[in-house]
This record gives sequence, C-alpha cells and structure tokens, in this order.
Amino acid sequence: MGLLSDEEIGRQLASLPQWSRQGDSIQSVSRRGSFAGAMLFAGAVAFLAEAANHHPDILIQWDTVTLTLSTHSAGGLTDKDMALAAEIGKLT
Repeated sequence: MGLLSDEEIGRQLASLPQWSRQGDSIQSVSRRGSFAGAMLFAGAVAFLAEAANHHPDILIQWDTVTLTLSTHSAGGLTDKDMALAAEIGKLT
C-alpha cells in the first residue's frame, strides 16, 4: 500500500473533522464523559480495528480517548488509515 501525498492527506482529512494530522500520523481526541464511556468507545474502536486488520494506538485517560493512526509498515499515512478513521467517525 502506497503512502498518500500531502495533497491527498489534506483532501481526505477535510471529510474527517474529528481527525488532525500529526506528522506521519492522524489523531483524534474524544471526551466520553466517564471512564466507562471511554472504555466502551475504545472497545468499539477495537472491534472496527480488528475487522479492518489495522490497529490504532489508543491512549485512555479517564474520560478521554486519544487515537493515533499510521501505517507503520509503509512509514506514514495510507488509504487504510483514512478508511479506518472514517469508520471510527461513525461511532461518535
């Protein structure tokens, strides 16, 4: 899978308002209102990630879940990252 150009990343991020670029990755921060809400959200993300065989870094801090996506094997952002970000966006 090929890396996306800066132009392609910008175009795709325009349709993913919860996500922002952080160097060679994209990141989303979601406040869920409680620890239980954060854990349930993280579990739903894990389900989608397993189905896509593409796994974000997940940081849980009480009610806040920070997700970071990058295709490590490709060395940056690919369509796989954007597709999973779009699926995760449907959870919010």
